[in-house]
Amino acid sequence: MNVYALVRGRMLDALKALEADGALPRGLDVQNVEVAPPRDAAHGDLACNAALVLAKAANMRPRAIAELMTGKLRADADFAKLEVAGAGFLNLTFRPVFWQRVVAAILKEEAAYGRAELGCGEKVNVEYVSANPTGPMHVGHGRGAVFGDALANLLAFVGYAVTREYYVNDAGAQVDALARSAFLRYREALGETIGEIPVGLYPGDYLKPVGRTLAQAHGHALLNLPEERRLPLLREAAVAAMLATIKEDLARLNIKHEVLFSERSLTRGKDEVAETISELRRKGLVFQGRLAKPKGHDDDDWEDREQTLFRSTAFGDDVDRPLMKSDGSYTYFAADMAYHRNKLARGFRHLINVFGADHAGYLTRVKAAVAALSDGTADLDIKVCQLVRLFRAGEPVRMSKRAGTFVTLRDVVDEVGCDPVRFMMLYRKNDAPLDFDLAKVVEQSKDNPVFYVQYAHARAKSVFRNVREVFPHLGETSPEVSGADLSPLEDPGEIELIKKLAAFPHLIEGAARAHEPHRLAFYLYDLASAFHTQWTKGNESPHLRFIQAQDGKLTAARLALVRANAQVLAAGLAIIGAHAPQEMR
Repeated sequence: MNVYALVRGRMLDALKALEADGALPRGLDVQNVEVAPPRDAAHGDLACNAALVLAKAANMRPRAIAELMTGKLRADADFAKLEVAGAGFLNLTFRPVFWQRVVAAILKEEAAYGRAELGCGEKVNVEYVSANPTGPMHVGHGRGAVFGDALANLLAFVGYAVTREYYVNDAGAQVDALARSAFLRYREALGETIGEIPVGLYPGDYLKPVGRTLAQAHGHALLNLPEERRLPLLREAAVAAMLATIKEDLARLNIKHEVLFSERSLTRGKDEVAETISELRRKGLVFQGRLAKPKGHDDDDWEDREQTLFRSTAFGDDVDRPLMKSDGSYTYFAADMAYHRNKLARGFRHLINVFGADHAGYLTRVKAAVAALSDGTADLDIKVCQLVRLFRAGEPVRMSKRAGTFVTLRDVVDEVGCDPVRFMMLYRKNDAPLDFDLAKVVEQSKDNPVFYVQYAHARAKSVFRNVREVFPHLGETSPEVSGADLSPLEDPGEIELIKKLAAFPHLIEGAARAHEPHRLAFYLYDLASAFHTQWTKGNESPHLRFIQAQDGKLTAARLALVRANAQVLAAGLAIIGAHAPQEMR
């Protein structure tokens, strides 16, 4: 049951009736007619903008249209009040029975409540993390990992066929640097003193086990090989070890990708990068040309030469992009184009990439590539996750000795747990910097959102444990609760809590359309707050307590509300990837 869709349908029925009566012109475009909560809750439960968006096309004053709509809607017994406000908003206030039916619908639909067929089974590829396999993951990687995984969960919840993908950058200079770093640790494992790690190589202790494994497997043999023969062996071993570490790090956050796509695979066997360039050349989008020197570029380091360029300016980019380096090898962007062409070949027309803050300048050219390769038939949304600043009780956290240059994600998850990391990484919009305090995320207080939400679920569950002492037959799944007479639910606090529950399907659809899972984290906090508020009112006013020892009918109705609340909290936490605890310890 989607209350917003239901009420919008009633608004559209009223408009159709007015068209049939001749009071409105026929064929009005109602696509932008919306139903939403009014800015001021005192103005009603919901507001409709129909009169405002249709006034121009109908050649009528908005208030006149709104007045006509109220005339058609007055016969609907669910409305307690219909009021035309301002320039023509139609404010709607419902009788309690309308909200009581929402509770019944939630209990009936169970796990299906809030789900939708927005995606209609269409395929969507969500690529996230895609950290270079050159070391353990840091906290910034964790933010993108959580965002991407929660977004994938959200899209699956509304009916998309989601593929979770990780692009493994296992080619290029950074992987060669990793291989040379592993060689140093290999020599160290053989007993050699290697001294300080040279600039440009990876200094962390995490490569010591790789060195020991290489020493056990090859003995001293690698020392006698020329680098061109040694490097592929080192590269393969180091990348495999780093990927295993990355998978372990992600597993601590309950994240698993269906596809790990290797960059090196693009040029193994058939050369997909060359094929991509050839395809774009046939479309007239690759040419030989020169680029102007970028502003601020060092003249001594600038090479003015004719090169192979992609005409990305034809798709909104500010400059055409090189595809070949001066040594004849492909640019990173050329490989990235081939990778996205591969996604398109696998049948994806909805693509989502989750990038880190250091890729913010890369967005336009990737979108240009997808537009060119798909002839405009595919859509690509790129979400950038900004930096995470790590604190402990307000003090910046120092770097990890193990990683050498940063705090590892594993250290953070091991210290505070998976749930606080997942929830708090979403408790701010992805394009804003995030301050993550290791002390605050484990506090048991209202100021800690993840605790506050999980505590609301645990509290709801405790009600069913406590009710056994008074009404042993009233359990979560008992018919007396599932089919309870909900008419006693008339307290303003109860109605407000139901309104929050009723907003869940609308919230889910909006968050999925916008690719913004943080909206769900905010919603869960608001829902938890409404539940805790009603609980507190019961402590202050015994007649509002969920369990009324002298009134089984009222208790059953309130238990139905409590169960609906727990059900929605659990569903929302599952999408975020956090647990819904039965009790807090």
